[in-house]
Amino acid sequence: MTKLLRFFSIIKKPIKKIWTIRESIKLIYNYLFIASNYNSKNPKLYYGGSLIGNIGGPLVKVKKLNQFFPEHNWNFNIIYLLSNSIYLSSASINLIRKKKVPVILNQNGVFYPEWFKGNWKEENHKMSKIYHSADYVLWQSNFCKKASEKFLGNRIGNGEILYNAVDTSIFTPKNRSKNKFFTFLITGNIRKISNYRIISVLYALKNFISENYNIQLIIAGFIEDRKYINLKIKQLNLENHIKFYEEYSQRDAPKIYQEADAYITMTFQDNCPTAVLEAMASGLPILYSSSGGIPELVGEESGIGINVEENWDQTMVPNDSTIANGMKEIIDKKNIMSQASRIRAVEFFDIKKWIVRHINIFEKLLDQ
Repeated sequence: MTKLLRFFSIIKKPIKKIWTIRESIKLIYNYLFIASNYNSKNPKLYYGGSLIGNIGGPLVKVKKLNQFFPEHNWNFNIIYLLSNSIYLSSASINLIRKKKVPVILNQNGVFYPEWFKGNWKEENHKMSKIYHSADYVLWQSNFCKKASEKFLGNRIGNGEILYNAVDTSIFTPKNRSKNKFFTFLITGNIRKISNYRIISVLYALKNFISENYNIQLIIAGFIEDRKYINLKIKQLNLENHIKFYEEYSQRDAPKIYQEADAYITMTFQDNCPTAVLEAMASGLPILYSSSGGIPELVGEESGIGINVEENWDQTMVPNDSTIANGMKEIIDKKNIMSQASRIRAVEFFDIKKWIVRHINIFEKLLDQ
């Protein structure tokens, strides 16, 4: 799997260039040859080459949107782009906009030294062209907007904060039979650079089990450096407290959350992780690094945030004793926090409300 990922990382750039050319040609063809229904008041979306899938943030988001707004590769009247999967040149977008087709940008992260080791300035420059030319921007959190303003510049134009969403009819709590283990859960696609997300929790777990042996940690998802993680688990004598689930699809996710009692994420400066919303909808308290957009999602009653300093050049990781104390507090307040998580997810992040807000935005743009 690791060799396969390295291969794809090598060919990713040329493939993206080819895909960008393909989608740009499609836009130009629309502009020149198709008798389109651009003036229709019924939203017809084109996702700019973004793919649909069950694994990965952009793929899952487009899949959610496509269920309610099926894509129109031809005769569309709205271009809907995701900042982390833009396959259109700004020149081709400007061309199609001469027919007054509104462009919406769903803005997630930007590039900065803390996590992107390539030419982050160049990547931000490319992103900024779409960011400033879009008719409407949907920032996924207040933190996301702050990061965008810092690295892409102050935008003059319309937009709003619109958090990610979760289907609260699929991600639901489950009454777990009493187990000898209190189970924490970590999920995600964890690269080597993000090993701290697991290692910090392992040290905290070692700290905690000296007082309480009835704790289990589930690690679910793709772990790039699995060999190193396994070595750490062995060195800390935690083999009997760790359970792995391999990479899973969106269809399998609800069952995985229902196996846990609480969710942990030490991810630093994440914009708006849907996994946190899925955990909350599943009734899990959240123990998290209080950075990025996560505090906005969790609120004051649904979990415990561990303070870290904002830093764009270095990852800040809570120490193991602080994480261990957070785990203790989560266990003590589990029932109250579990109810608060579920209520907050339904009230603020349910996908039905997310779709209604999209409809309102589409109608407003098409009426202009």
